[in-house]
Amino acid sequence: MPDTEPDAEPLTFAIPCAVCEQTGEPSDDHGVAHAWATGHLKANPEHFIYREIITRPCRFKPGAWK
Repeated sequence: MPDTEPDAEPLTFAIPCAVCEQTGEPSDDHGVAHAWATGHLKANPEHFIYREIITRPCRFKPGAWK
């Protein structure tokens, strides 16, 4: 289950370059991740393959487990 508790870690986004594995810092702002990838592509026009990584914190609740 997605963690919606007040103390949950934030949902974060990162878009590393699949060519050189560089990435910007993960951010809770999707636009920041895209801006990093766009800047990296402009500086490295041969790097045109990226991966979007979304980290979504989850929390399990105690109870009956099957």
